[in-house]
Amino acid sequence: METRGARGYGDGILYKVDDRPPLNLSVVLAIQHIMAAFGGIVAVPLIVGGALKLPVHDLGFLVSAALLAAGIATYIQAKGIGPVGAKLPCVMGTDFTFVGPSIAVGAQMGLPGIFGATIAGSFIEIALSRFIKPLRRFFPPVVTGTVVMLIGLTLLPVAIDWAAGGYGAPDYGSVRNVSIALSVMTVIMLLNRYAKGFLSSAAVIIGLIFGYLICIPFGMLDMSPIAKAGWFEVPTIFKYGVKFSMGGFFAFFTAYLVTTVETVGCLFAIGEASGKELDSEDISKGILADGVGSLIAGFVNAGPNTSFSQNVGLIPLSKVASRYVVQVAGIILILMGLFPKLGALVAIMPNPVLGGAGIIMFGMVMAAGIKTLKGVELNNRNMLILAISLGIGIGVTVRPDFISSMPRAVRSFFSSGISAGTVAALLLNVVLKDDAEGDLEEDLEVRPEEA
Repeated sequence: METRGARGYGDGILYKVDDRPPLNLSVVLAIQHIMAAFGGIVAVPLIVGGALKLPVHDLGFLVSAALLAAGIATYIQAKGIGPVGAKLPCVMGTDFTFVGPSIAVGAQMGLPGIFGATIAGSFIEIALSRFIKPLRRFFPPVVTGTVVMLIGLTLLPVAIDWAAGGYGAPDYGSVRNVSIALSVMTVIMLLNRYAKGFLSSAAVIIGLIFGYLICIPFGMLDMSPIAKAGWFEVPTIFKYGVKFSMGGFFAFFTAYLVTTVETVGCLFAIGEASGKELDSEDISKGILADGVGSLIAGFVNAGPNTSFSQNVGLIPLSKVASRYVVQVAGIILILMGLFPKLGALVAIMPNPVLGGAGIIMFGMVMAAGIKTLKGVELNNRNMLILAISLGIGIGVTVRPDFISSMPRAVRSFFSSGISAGTVAALLLNVVLKDDAEGDLEEDLEVRPEEA
């Protein structure tokens, strides 16, 4: 029997969190999740490896290792193994927050230093996961709604860059790129709105396949990466060695704190989109999965793993919140890490194709935040929390130089619009007294005088 989602937000979801769609549908929906997250998963090792001037073969190996680690972490998070994993449809991967620290550590100690810092830093999240319960009361709907809305808003510029051809591309914003993105977006929108069953749930992957096809006549599909990729490769544990140091640990310390805050917000966003009300234990298990996933990643030559917020928008769009689907996605990611040609097939996706899907997916995350705030009384206090948090979060996203003169630790913590806005919302929720509490205190002060 179906149950109503948290505060009714799960209404319209065809498959709830613990439901198991048919395997064939699950595979298709899992590939949707992978396509949405793939760029983020492979971008970090490519950027870090490029900055360290690694040879092409090593770059390919790091990408395969990143896919393998992301698959293992995703499966653990969605499946739940003992106290590890929130049992939510949450895709995992390495966050851009770790790019700067990884390059800094890598320049001094090479890849062994990066993997050592990844392993040592993972215990920060493992420890923090034990302290989530007393912090749960600091996340009322006005904070969670603001954070969820902020996730969507800060991701939308990324989708627009993709739709235009990719930031810095010579043909950025060309009619061809924008037209392809709009075509993909239109196909997804029409299928999701008017199609039924499989066609509606699989609207995103159908739209992406459509995008692949219309890119062929324009010569936008480069098949050479598929031909060059190997058929099978097992990421060897500590292939490049491992080196632990206090310097590397402290370089990753702030990044782990930032991603912990972001994961809390992402898990709440998934809960809202899925119609599942989360308790402190769910959040604690999710943070623990981040830590354990990062610990494993360091062993298989990959960077720290954390939750990917870009996949949240797929849940209301596909109307499927099943964690079983994301478990399948984890298995496919593992296979992609072992069979590089599979990863290359997704890697050749043109940016405008992904941008067309991204605009809808990230917009849906923002809409979920608005839906959460719909049940919040927008009094003066709550309006201030919403306005200041969104202002800081979006401001840092579009004008990152705003904090360029701040100390390094501050820059690291507020480099992400999501973390900056989340911290602002949490602090304001504590500092600004609730109207109801203020009225109660006034009553207590007046009554003794009346007596």
